Amino acid sequence: MGYQRSVSAPDADLAPETVWQLRMPEIRFGRGAIDELAHQLDTLGAEPPGRGLLITDENLVHLGHADRVAGVLEAAGFEVDVYDAAEREPSISAIDDCVEFVRDAGGYDFYLGVGGGSCMDTAKATRAVVANGGVPLDYIAEPTGHGQPLMEAGPPLVLVPTTAGTGAEISPLAILSVEEQEIKEGISDAVVRADAAVLDPRLTVTLPPDMTAATAMDALGHAIEGYTTHRYDELRRPNDPETRPVYAGRTPITEMFSERAIELLAGNVRKAVNNGDDLEARSAMLRGALFGAIAGLTAGAHLCHAMAYPVGNRYHTYHGETIAVLTPASTLGYNAASDPERFARIARMLGAETDGLSAREAADEARRHYVRLQQDLTVLPSGLAALAGTDESDLDWLAERTVESQKRLLRCNPRPVTVPDVYDVFEDALYNWG
Repeated sequence: MGYQRSVSAPDADLAPETVWQLRMPEIRFGRGAIDELAHQLDTLGAEPPGRGLLITDENLVHLGHADRVAGVLEAAGFEVDVYDAAEREPSISAIDDCVEFVRDAGGYDFYLGVGGGSCMDTAKATRAVVANGGVPLDYIAEPTGHGQPLMEAGPPLVLVPTTAGTGAEISPLAILSVEEQEIKEGISDAVVRADAAVLDPRLTVTLPPDMTAATAMDALGHAIEGYTTHRYDELRRPNDPETRPVYAGRTPITEMFSERAIELLAGNVRKAVNNGDDLEARSAMLRGALFGAIAGLTAGAHLCHAMAYPVGNRYHTYHGETIAVLTPASTLGYNAASDPERFARIARMLGAETDGLSAREAADEARRHYVRLQQDLTVLPSGLAALAGTDESDLDWLAERTVESQKRLLRCNPRPVTVPDVYDVFEDALYNWG
């Protein structure tokens, strides 16, 4: 156990872990799934004429998604208020504003988060803070926050994604920007997780090609990172099951979900980007994103996501595009040497022909096929330089910030990581092609 891993329980002896677990919200999936929202709330204990808050953003109101979801519930006798000020990459102050909105309204009987990861994280964080009192920083881990435990889940929360990628609908994390420190932190606890997730592919057809591609790359990142993190039985067994970490290592079931997610996403993203009305492709993408989240957000994301947070804070880039430009150099580049056979399997899932190649040569094909996939989509940036205007003068800060602020994720990584290592990966990520 010489390589200390944050995914191990903090209060643990040196005995290896022998137990794995899978925690999920109740999931409804399929065309027409939102038409069952009233029934979903009833199963969670919310009944008409209960009043709920739908948390979303102005764009989704403009597209009609908020009215569509609220209308289903209002027809069943519920009252629904709409909060449409969710930020892209929500900040601490944005959560403060939503919490104040709820408190001024006297509270709600249930919550809905409708949109991408930012809307859903806003809904998760708001419910948690309102239920437990105080402010968001109270529940962010030290030293950034006060590290107070969350004791109450609050009223029922149902999340309705309109993108296929973030995985926020099943995650026990709410990722927030701490603007004054230029970092991202999470409120992380089992009670942050939603009670239910309703995934209806009809709500994803309005997603434009660039965001369809970007969210798909985030979903692929979850699947591939979850497939290549430590096995659960390589970690330490907790003295108390309650302290088993959220990212607890890959298991037979997360590996199964990773494999299917990679195949679904890689096999359908070209169709979804080029014909957004293709409901079969949209359904496959949403299914792949869900499977990738089950894998990656249970087993653990690692180096790529750790690097993405400082980039997002410094340049205010979209998370999916950030994952897209960093994955070739980090997950599929630096990490490929950790387990060539495993990365060779990823190459084959991405469509590579590896007959006659050594395991290490086949592992390198995963990176090449991933980059070729992005080139085919024609809507993603060719590297960190194209995405954010990053040059070598920025790399010291990015590398140091990654290692200083993202230890939890870096210790999930299959290879040990130092500041010089991360510098080299950032340098490699400046140009993926062209």
